[in-house]
Amino acid sequence: MPAPLRLRGIAASPGFAEGPIFPISETIGRYEQKNGVEAEREALRRAIAEASSRLEGLMSRATDESAEMLEFQLAMLADDALTEPAYAAISGGAAADIAWSRALDAECAGYESSDNEYFRARAADLRDIRDQVLASLSGSLREVAPTGSIVYGHDITPTRFLETDWSQGGGIALTAGSAASHVAMLARARGVPMVVALPAPKSVPAGIALLDGLEGGFVVSPSVSDLERYRVRAQKLSEVRREAAKYLAAAAATCDGTAVRVLVNVADPSDVKAIDIAWCDGVGLMRTEFLYGRQGGLPDEETQYQAYRRVLEWAGDKPVTIRTVDAGGDKPVAGLTVEETNPFLGLRGIRLTLARPEIFRVQVRALLRASNHGSLKVMFPMVSDPEEYDRAAAFFHSEAASLSKEGAPHSVPPLGIMVEVPAVAITPERFAHAAFFSIGSNDLTQYVMAAARDNPSVAGLNDVRNPAVLKLVGGLATFGASNAVPVSLCGDAGGDPSAIPDLLQAGLRDLSVAPAQLAMAKAAIAGVSL
Repeated sequence: MPAPLRLRGIAASPGFAEGPIFPISETIGRYEQKNGVEAEREALRRAIAEASSRLEGLMSRATDESAEMLEFQLAMLADDALTEPAYAAISGGAAADIAWSRALDAECAGYESSDNEYFRARAADLRDIRDQVLASLSGSLREVAPTGSIVYGHDITPTRFLETDWSQGGGIALTAGSAASHVAMLARARGVPMVVALPAPKSVPAGIALLDGLEGGFVVSPSVSDLERYRVRAQKLSEVRREAAKYLAAAAATCDGTAVRVLVNVADPSDVKAIDIAWCDGVGLMRTEFLYGRQGGLPDEETQYQAYRRVLEWAGDKPVTIRTVDAGGDKPVAGLTVEETNPFLGLRGIRLTLARPEIFRVQVRALLRASNHGSLKVMFPMVSDPEEYDRAAAFFHSEAASLSKEGAPHSVPPLGIMVEVPAVAITPERFAHAAFFSIGSNDLTQYVMAAARDNPSVAGLNDVRNPAVLKLVGGLATFGASNAVPVSLCGDAGGDPSAIPDLLQAGLRDLSVAPAQLAMAKAAIAGVSL
């Protein structure tokens, strides 16, 4: 019996999996070149149409945010900007498969070479489209992983994830991948354990393996003691989740009766489909980057207005806090962001939108119009100086005046700031004129500790429970209580049961969490005594 192989990566979706390894095959069947340019062009057209048909079939069965992702892939396949370079190469004498691969690989290379995790994560979608069309060209069928397997490979595409039956367990172990990828989001939504950034062994592992989506562990050929430890932890997590489910529909409160508001983070309007508004106190963070990452250029005013209105009407009289576009850093946007050597310390968030007033103005108008459809609050990301807040707020008042002249219904919502930069957390009194503070624990912790959470070498330092970070959180909570400035937290830490006791002890009473974390967060709150 081989000795256990124990690897450690980055946890991307919590949970445990035990089962046989299913290696992802990246081999695609051989394509038979046709006779003549027009025949090659027609072969590619048919392959694209067939791949689109498969995506439409998956969409017809989709019930969650995967429908939005599939719609995005369909739009990319229909986009001439993506397909024309391949057709041009065919006209120059290239075979359909070579032309398509070169066109898509060129796009992928730009994404994969980026220093930005978000940008690198998008490469998986492009590879997915590439491989779907190549499979259609060659007539090869992709083997589906058996139920209960641990899918192993360099990366996994969204459609491969959606084609797999996860109802009887299973998990995902990747040597590349990203916790910010579409697949990671799908895995978290469906409860599929996932670990990324594992060290690549010399040969593809085989046999039975254990996957730990809480701590990022992956054990091949586990020992008896490995199995025992794993099963005890898996059983404990299962019991915790069953117990937590009892808290989902109840108002959150500590065991000694202190009320805590628990809101949800929304990355896309489709996220609210699976949430009963009665389960939460509103939306603490609605990201708007989803609108800016689509094909067809930057979103117009009406597109944005309809997306914001949809979530506001779902929430009814409960508050919805929408963040103005937080582009830059790990979220590049074509036509908006700029290439920088150190994007996390560059032109991102509110700095970028203030530098692009023609783009910011469109979003401001959409938000002002949407404000009439619910209890809207708007916050500005990456504020580091009071002048940035003042300039951003001036846009709202200026565009409100323009809408009044046009006779368009609108209202000016409360305007607050994200607290992500230590300069704000250290001197909150300089920003007391903001309507509210929302602590972005991911970036605040990263900047305080000088440690990126997606870098395995230093990820252990990126902990909101570090005394330095908690001191800033506590200072913000105290300042807010003394100056009537509401303070909440909307980063990943808000839904982390291990961090919640410390955050409440620091003085926070408003937490915003991912929808899948609602029950566990409420259960963790119920176990805290203040």
